[in-house]
Amino acid sequence: MNIAKKVYCRVFQLGFRIALPILPYRNPKILNDMRDIPSVLKQQSLKCPLIVTDKSIMSFGLAKPLQESLQSDEISYVIFDECVPNPTIELAMKAYEIYRANGCDCIICIGGGSPIDVAKAVGAKAARPDRSLAQLGGIMKIHKKIPCLFAIPTTAGTGSEATLAAVVVDEKTKHKFAIMSFALIPEYAVLDASTLRSLPRHIAAGTGMDALVHAVEVYVGRSTNKQTRDDAIKATKLIFENVEAAADHTSIDAEKNMIYAAHLAGRAFTRSYVGYVHAVSHSLSGKYNMPHGLTNAVFLPIVLDMYGEAAYKKLADLARKADVIKETMSDEDTAKLFIKMIKELNARLGIPEKMEGIKLSDVDEMVAFADKEANPLYPVPVLWGKDRLREVYIRGGAC
Repeated sequence: MNIAKKVYCRVFQLGFRIALPILPYRNPKILNDMRDIPSVLKQQSLKCPLIVTDKSIMSFGLAKPLQESLQSDEISYVIFDECVPNPTIELAMKAYEIYRANGCDCIICIGGGSPIDVAKAVGAKAARPDRSLAQLGGIMKIHKKIPCLFAIPTTAGTGSEATLAAVVVDEKTKHKFAIMSFALIPEYAVLDASTLRSLPRHIAAGTGMDALVHAVEVYVGRSTNKQTRDDAIKATKLIFENVEAAADHTSIDAEKNMIYAAHLAGRAFTRSYVGYVHAVSHSLSGKYNMPHGLTNAVFLPIVLDMYGEAAYKKLADLARKADVIKETMSDEDTAKLFIKMIKELNARLGIPEKMEGIKLSDVDEMVAFADKEANPLYPVPVLWGKDRLREVYIRGGAC
């Protein structure tokens, strides 16, 4: 990356860091049981929610307690259950048309990151019906309040129930992009750990590591504050202590801890942003429909290793404060051990060291998307140009 672009990126990031204390971030109100939603709807005189979910959630019966409680309180609702991983603009627009056609006045999403992304996109479109979702992509283009949004995560990973971003795929370009506005932060986050019980182990593992990526990228970045650092430390500690038991479904307490850890990490990165791991991962999800949590998990140790000494001090600090590493060592040795421990945790969870299916012929295209996403927005420890980003894909398995 040339000097002029580096200066531009750092000045851009400094502006956001200076503005961080006065920007209108807010934390969602937390509910611990989805059956509490009807009483909130009545308090707010809301009469017809659109429930955004997917067919797996419906088939596993995870939405049944919500449906039964709505029916018991005589609240009508409409279901959109066509969400898929890496949802497209077209899919989100289909959900919006159902919202509009049925006179819905609020949105309840239940699922992983994809249903939450679709629900936020519906909210964005409801607030700005004069703009296409593509036009709403980018930073702070929605200034009107969206319909009341309840987010019920069924994975302990994305943290989407706490963030200001909706991520969708442009089916024409195959590029994943984010709509980012404060209005998209859900009003309520429903952290009901019972929703995690039916998750297959590989999904619980990938989404759990996704939460770790959020926490680590926040902490090593250059736009943190005390709150986001504290949230990242707590999340990291909880994830290392609980992710394996939660993935194996051997402890409901572990699942409760993981869903809270994911929420903390989501709360942190919506204020302090992520880094090159996410930029690369988004490009892979858009191009190949690869699971976001899995690609994040694979590329986290690769990117941290490539950051080198630019990240050693903060990585070491995080490892010590999260009580992951107790030995007294230099920052460099502590950071390297921390990266090694992440690799070992991945291995125990069945996550590979490299991704299969990345074509070398596609790398330049994905590099361009990753560069556009990350620079200048992400306050990474060290700025990389396209050559360095290209190396990330190669280390991650491109061939």
